[in-house]
Amino acid sequence: MDFAGSGSVGAAASGCAFIWRYNVKRATTYLAALALVTVTVPAFAASKQEMNKSGSGASAIQPQKSVTTGSVTVEGRRINYTATAGTLIIKNKEGKPITSMSYVAYVKRGVSNPADRPVTFFYNGGPGSSTIWLHMLAFGPKLVKVGSGTLTPPAPYKMVNNDYSLLDATDMVFIDAPGTGFGRVLGKNVGGAGTPKDVYGIDEDAHAFAKFITQYLTLNNRWNSPKFLYGESYGTTRSAVLANLLERDDSVGLNGVILQSSILNFNITVDFPEIDPGINLPYALGLPTYAATAWYHHKVPNQPKELLPFLKKVEAFATGPYLDALRAGANLSDSTKQSIAEQMHMYTGLPVAYILKADLKVTGGQFAHELLSDSGDLTGRLDSRYSGPAMDPMGESASYDPLDSSIDAPTVSMFNQYVRQTLHFGKGMTYKPQINVFRYWDWKHAQPGAPFQLPFTPNVMPDLASAMKFNPDLHVLLEGGYFDLGTTFYSSQYEMQQLPIPHKLQKNISYAFFKSGHMIYLNPTAHKGLHDVAAKFIESHS
Repeated sequence: MDFAGSGSVGAAASGCAFIWRYNVKRATTYLAALALVTVTVPAFAASKQEMNKSGSGASAIQPQKSVTTGSVTVEGRRINYTATAGTLIIKNKEGKPITSMSYVAYVKRGVSNPADRPVTFFYNGGPGSSTIWLHMLAFGPKLVKVGSGTLTPPAPYKMVNNDYSLLDATDMVFIDAPGTGFGRVLGKNVGGAGTPKDVYGIDEDAHAFAKFITQYLTLNNRWNSPKFLYGESYGTTRSAVLANLLERDDSVGLNGVILQSSILNFNITVDFPEIDPGINLPYALGLPTYAATAWYHHKVPNQPKELLPFLKKVEAFATGPYLDALRAGANLSDSTKQSIAEQMHMYTGLPVAYILKADLKVTGGQFAHELLSDSGDLTGRLDSRYSGPAMDPMGESASYDPLDSSIDAPTVSMFNQYVRQTLHFGKGMTYKPQINVFRYWDWKHAQPGAPFQLPFTPNVMPDLASAMKFNPDLHVLLEGGYFDLGTTFYSSQYEMQQLPIPHKLQKNISYAFFKSGHMIYLNPTAHKGLHDVAAKFIESHS
């Protein structure tokens, strides 16, 4: 999971450069609003004390692994697999270790030609998140049971067979970002040469993942396998940069890229559109998600029975009359402004007076705080089906995400048990679900063809476009949830339709949207659909 502005494990941060335009207090608020994976642990290079919990001395700079076997039943089919949990060591150009990256790989057994079987590399985002969420809540062979739109009962928690693991379609490698999971930045004190600046940044992070993937392909004889990337949230940002690096710098031919809850252009998020007056597109692209959320909570006047026909009307209004009104600015007449506010009320359930007070511009955090305010509640950000008591009923924006209360403790607790008792890895080590990388993260990015890193708000659409043009057989699957206020479905669709690629390559992009939130798999019905769509995509392009 990724992308939520709160202080718990499950919250996440999209992030953005240019915080120097604001004072310290404003910058702190800005980063919190951006957060795709909430972070609480400082991201320093591994200390001696840390190494006692993550591999000490020489062992810290050596790859480690534990190999076990198991089985999973996927939609009625039993699949036997080999599981490898371990770490790989990433080195700099001088061949010196700079970071370890932990992973868990599942490979189907009994395959006649294993080297030809598809392999998919999974990662969550943050930045600063491990991949515990995609691993234990989505596609690994074991599934932690959590509430769907509701709180999870307290411990003891439950872990069951995952009926919708993707092991039926592909071998799977779940990769933890540098410094997360069991991985650490390897400083001089443990025989390495790494510093946070070596791996914490848009480009630095992507290079680390590229080195991990090429090393894994070599060690496991998978260079000729059909290869896929699967990123969630900031993981989609990473995928765009990573796909281009692998294709163009490392000669890794990718078959497909799956983007779940995508954010490629940070200029169009509803998290913080107010920092760019005059840029009105985020409000228009976010409105359909506001409407979907209001529909779910039965706050829409004259509530329609079906969601999708309703959203089509909202989308037409959002990019038509509503966006036109926002562009008019001070030239908008009072009568037209009143009319637009009344229509927004009919779609979102927000009071007309509130919409007018906001000058027709409601951010995601304001909407989450206001929709259920009559009962003293707020909605979730990553999944607006969830709700919980507002920390400050008189506040302006949501200050936490109720989703976190449901998934954090169960997922982290069960993984810590599973990895040691079943996978037999991690004894005496500490697993970090997330870390605070924002102190070090470099948001500058060198787009393809740029002579240097550009100090602009991140936009990696050119990177994905470059990868698709370099490899015209590369296919992309975009997945999104209608109830995701962190990376709204309409904005991610807009990004795909605006990619700077030849029109003929648009046919390589497919779409799948679900009645769920950012972590689509938290809705059991959507979880099955997500599995089926991803499995079909992988099988079709292998």
